[in-house]
Formats: sequence, C-alpha cells, structure tokens
Amino acid sequence: MATKTEITRYQENLRTEQDAIYLYERMAAAEANPDLSEIYGRLADTERKHVEAWEGKLREAGAPAPRYAPTWRSRILGSLAARFGPAMVLPSIAAIEKSAASGYDGQPDAAAMGMPAEERSHARVFGYMAKNTRGLEGSAVARFEGRHRAAGGNALRAGVLGANDGLLSVFSLTMGVAGGGISSHLILLTGLAGMLAGALSMALGEWLSVQSSRELYEHQLGIEKRELATIPEEEKEELALIYQAKGVPPAAAHELADRLLSDNATALDTLAREELSINPQELGGSAWEAAVMSFFLFAFGAMFPVLPYFFLTGTAGIVASAVLSTVALFAIGAAITLMTGRNPVLSGMRQVIFGLAAAAITFGVGRLIGVAVT
Repeated sequence: MATKTEITRYQENLRTEQDAIYLYERMAAAEANPDLSEIYGRLADTERKHVEAWEGKLREAGAPAPRYAPTWRSRILGSLAARFGPAMVLPSIAAIEKSAASGYDGQPDAAAMGMPAEERSHARVFGYMAKNTRGLEGSAVARFEGRHRAAGGNALRAGVLGANDGLLSVFSLTMGVAGGGISSHLILLTGLAGMLAGALSMALGEWLSVQSSRELYEHQLGIEKRELATIPEEEKEELALIYQAKGVPPAAAHELADRLLSDNATALDTLAREELSINPQELGGSAWEAAVMSFFLFAFGAMFPVLPYFFLTGTAGIVASAVLSTVALFAIGAAITLMTGRNPVLSGMRQVIFGLAAAAITFGVGRLIGVAVT
C-alpha cells in the first residue's frame, strides 16, 4: 500500500509530465518546420506514456489523479511560442529540461520504467536545439532523430535582463539625486537623461558586440571555405571525428561526413554549424536589430522609476517612484523564473531586496553629499 508521501510524489510527477505535454503540443503546433514539429510531437508522446504510468500508480494506491491545469510558467511559454515561434522559448525550455533531467534520480519505480534516461535524453535534445536560433534543420534533424528516436535564440533572456538593467540603474540614479534634496523637476530631468544615456549606451554596446561577432564569423567562414577547397579530405576527417565525439559509430560517422561534404551547396553550411557552431544564414543576427531592441528594452525598464515624477512632486513623487519600481522589480524577478524554473515568489522577492538595497545605498550617499554641499 502506497504511503501518503508516495502518493504526493506520484501526483507531483504527474503534473510535471502533463505540463511538458502542454508545452510540447503548443510548440509542435507553432513550428513551421515539419521535421521539428514531428520531434516535438514525439517528445509529447513519450511524456504521455509517463502520464499513463503515474496515473496507474495513483489508481493502484486508490488515490485520485488531480485535475490538470497548466502552470503560469507553461501558459506564458506556450503563448510566447504560439506568438513568436518555438525558437523564442527554446533556451528557457532547455534550461527547465536540464534542471528536470535529474528529477527522477532516487525514484526506483521511475528508474524501472526507464524514465530517468528518457528525461536526460529530452534535456540533451533541447540543449542541442537551443544552440541554433531557428532550431535544428536539414541533416541535423535526421542525425539527431536517428540517435535518440525521441526527439533558438536568447531573445527572452535578453529582454528580461535588458529591462532589469534599465529599471535598476535609473531607479538607483533617481533615488540618489532625490537623497540630495533637489527639486522634483530636476529629479525628472536626471531620470530622463539617465534613461536616454543608458539606452543609447546599451544600444551602441549591443551593436558593437553583434557586429564584431558577425565580422569574426565571416572571417572564420572564409577560412573554412578556403580549407574546404584546398584540403577537403582533412575537413572530412575532422567532421567525422566530431560525429564520433557525439556518439556516432566510426563507420557511420565517416559515411555521414562523406555524404554531407559531397554536396557543394551544403558542405560549407554543414562545416560552419558543426565545427564553428555558426548559423551561416544569420551570423549571430542583425546588429541594428539588436541595437534597437536593446534601446527600447532598457528604456522600458527605466520608465517605471521616472513615470511618477510627471504627475507628483516632493515626497509623494519619491514614494510613488519607489512603489512602482518595487512592483516592477518583483515582476522582473518572477519573469526570470521562466528561464531558471525557480519559485517565482522567492525570485521576485530576491529581486526586490537587491533593488531596494541598491536604491537605499544611492539615496543615502546622495543625502550625505547633499548635506556636505549645503
């Protein structure tokens, strides 16, 4: 007879598997690439078997299976995948799957059904796909399917962290000058100047970073192209070694490398992806797009501590700015759990504590400087 602790574990395992099915089905429906859509569907099929197993355990224990409702994290990630495509959420899903890969360790009944190995396989699949903004394509899909049979971009992470930078830096800035005792008009002016300066700095830094990466990738692709033309056999041997390192048998690895490099149209593309981890169609993305996005994301976060000063003055403006910034800090901290899988309340409160501590320090320094100047 199952104990109360075991029944609770069965129910938790069931909910986790149901959440995975919810996400995989939405990613499959939103995926334009039929090969990738099939992989997501196959992953969901594996999780359905797990669901049936845990439901069976609950029936044996005479306990009801709880009615399923997607968690808030699954709803948000599913909506983002439907709206912007699965590549938008792949890094977050990969992080969640990596964290969950050891979830069945120490559960003998799960191990007897082969669940730990299947979950680790899912984590490897998503980790591999998350390396490419557009996911797996072409031969990579075929190779990975053949190996696992179950079987990106970092836009979400960049968005959350960019908004956090704007919020925290401008909140600390406005609290610092507010501590100096200057007028609300000057606090507003300082906040707007900080928001613009920070957004421009972020945009320029992102442009330089992406553009430098693109130029480096172009240089590496040029080297790879010359080597492919002058020493094709060495390139073929190197590619075969890469596949062997991934677990492909030596004979199959050489056969695959020979087949992929025999087509001039795909040879450079294959080498770029496998040897350099570069998507030659994107080369790290558009520098201008990255700059514009960084500008607006920083400005979006910086807007919260500045907004109250348009309507309020004096202590009321300072308090309103602190309250609105605190709410925004909590929201960003909770949003980060989309990628980390941690408790959203704890993560949100941690963000609030750190943000308020930074603002309190700058306010105190501003007060000391203001008194000294006076």
